[in-house]
Amino acid sequence: MRRRRIYEGKAKVLFEGPEPGTVVQYFKDDATAFNNQKKGTITGKGVLNNRISEHLMLRLAEIGIPTHFVRRLNMREQLVREVEIIPIEVVVRNVAAGTICKRLGVEEGTPLPRSIVEYYLKNDELGDPLVSEEHVTAFGWASTQDLDEMMQYALRSNDFLTGLFYGIGMKLVDFKLEFGRLWDEEEMRIVLADEISPDSCRLWDINTNEKLDKDRFRKDLGKVEEAYQEVARRLGVLPEAGPVDMQGPQVMQ
Repeated sequence: MRRRRIYEGKAKVLFEGPEPGTVVQYFKDDATAFNNQKKGTITGKGVLNNRISEHLMLRLAEIGIPTHFVRRLNMREQLVREVEIIPIEVVVRNVAAGTICKRLGVEEGTPLPRSIVEYYLKNDELGDPLVSEEHVTAFGWASTQDLDEMMQYALRSNDFLTGLFYGIGMKLVDFKLEFGRLWDEEEMRIVLADEISPDSCRLWDINTNEKLDKDRFRKDLGKVEEAYQEVARRLGVLPEAGPVDMQGPQVMQ
């Protein structure tokens, strides 16, 4: 069956959904870093991220955070509600890592005085620049009310996910969230969209500070597949087939 491809990003392909207002989100094994300057493949990443994101989206929905997630369809695909993506990445930081170290001269691993929320414009050509609330509202990317809701959901998600990961021996260093506008007739509400996975979170082992996320790919640390599998294993969502058959069904055009 041929499906209409709506969009292809760095890590996912979106297809027209089986019913109006839905989209099928297909998880690829492609990996990119430094705004697409570094490219590679992490075998089985799509299968693992599909499971991990499903689990975390469902857990967040349980505490009242609205998401676009409907259900997982197979090893690599999930059904999600069609949303108008807000072009702002919301990053919540608990421990200094990545660009904040370079920008502010803070040593990696330094616990931050409190959780810091940053906004980045989703634009690969510009390198996803850091923007302020003033920029976001002045250019009309989101309203003040939108941002208030996004900030509230981001901080609640952070509180919940920090505890969840801590319970399985991991430190949530920082993570990125994306939001969308869900239209229901004339009603509009902000919902959590995209994915939550080791692609979008920095996760360190509590005891060793070993990195269990995409930084292993970014920094050529090796054992990238194993790190993703370890996160899935600790969350209790490692596919039953195990790492042997991580290819999963291939994308149908």
